Parts: sequence; C-alpha cells; structure tokens
Amino acid sequence: MRRSEINRALRELEAMCEKHSFYLPPFCHMTPEEWRKAGHEYDEVRDCMLGWDITDFGMGDFDHLGFSLITLRNGCRAMPERYPKVYAEKILYLKEGQRAANHFHWFKTEDIINRGGGNVLIRVYASREDESIDEERAVEVHLDGRRMVVPAGTQIRLRPGESLWVTRRLYHDFAVEPGTGPVLLGEVSQCNDDQTDNRFLPPVGRFPEIEEDEAPYRLLCNEYPPAP
Repeated sequence: MRRSEINRALRELEAMCEKHSFYLPPFCHMTPEEWRKAGHEYDEVRDCMLGWDITDFGMGDFDHLGFSLITLRNGCRAMPERYPKVYAEKILYLKEGQRAANHFHWFKTEDIINRGGGNVLIRVYASREDESIDEERAVEVHLDGRRMVVPAGTQIRLRPGESLWVTRRLYHDFAVEPGTGPVLLGEVSQCNDDQTDNRFLPPVGRFPEIEEDEAPYRLLCNEYPPAP
C-alpha cells in the first residue's frame, strides 16, 4: 500500500470514531516524532501491538479487500507473565465495497458488534478437521444471546447495536451491506495474536508492504521504534 493511502484510511477511521462519539486513548494521537522519543513506559503499546492497523491483506486492492482497525487493549500470548490480560478490544471500520478476507481463529473467540453506521454482513462456514471450508454443514451461531442454526454460507446481518459471537474455527468474512453506508464495528475477544492466530482461506497476508510516497500521519502498530 502507498503511505498516502494508509494516511487517508487513518483519517477516515478517526473521523468515523469522532462522528459516533467513540473516544480514543492518548497513544492513538501520538505523532511519529513523539514515538521516536517515547521511552519504556510505552512498552505495553509496542509489545501488545496496540494502536492503528490498516491492511490490504497483501493484495494491493484496499478499496475492495481490506479494512481499518485500532487495537485498544490486549495481552501478549508470547509474554503472559509480563502482560497477563486474557482479553482484547478493537474498533474496526469498513467502507461500502470493502470486505475482510475469509478466516478463522484457532485460539480466540470474539464478539463482533455493530457500533454505528450501516449494516455489516458476516458470512459464516464451519470448518472440517483438515481446516478446509465445510460448504454443506449447517452452522450454529449466537446473536446477542439468541441461538440459531443457519445454512452454510449464510450472511448474518448486524444492524447498529447488534452483535455476533464468533467461535473458534468458524470461518467468517464481513462486508458492508450495499446502500447502508460505512460501518464502525467493535470487537471484544480473548487475547489477540495477529502473528499466529489467523487461518486465511484462500491464503493472504496480514500486514501490508508500504510504499513511502509521503510522510506518515500515524505509525501503525507494527512500526513503533524501540525505546531510546
């Protein structure tokens, strides 16, 4: 992705949060220069990969396959003694025409919550023992405490205020329902590890390669410099 494209996506998510009165923690407002001077008091932000995250899944087509998110709180499965939180929280943003890549998680379960804007469509499939998609088996889902069984490949519609519990090894992707406008999503989950806990099918990347065509507006969660 071009840095200018990332900067534009960051500002759009920032504006969406402001529109829906979703206030961000101080580290989200730090400039790249402030990060270069930030000491070890910010190691939790660095080590737990808190902060801004823009992805095109390595496919170079962000406006169709990609989304923007912020990790607000998290533990660290690689350093549980130092960061023992067993939970995580994110805020996500999708525009009309965008979708997130199909994937499941081996470790974490999560709630996806429509925090405001349009409607999100979450497609669900069960997985087989060999981790392939089961295109025939019905899927048990839980929407705000309501248990349902739906056919494989069903798109669950979440209107503002509604949520879906995504269980382990449940394949899911999500997109904005056309004509309803951009969506601000919340994610509440077990400890998040984007390095080892995403099974994408078909395989894609997770963090973008960046072409530096302008200065960064904010640093992404995988770009923080070490403490001086």
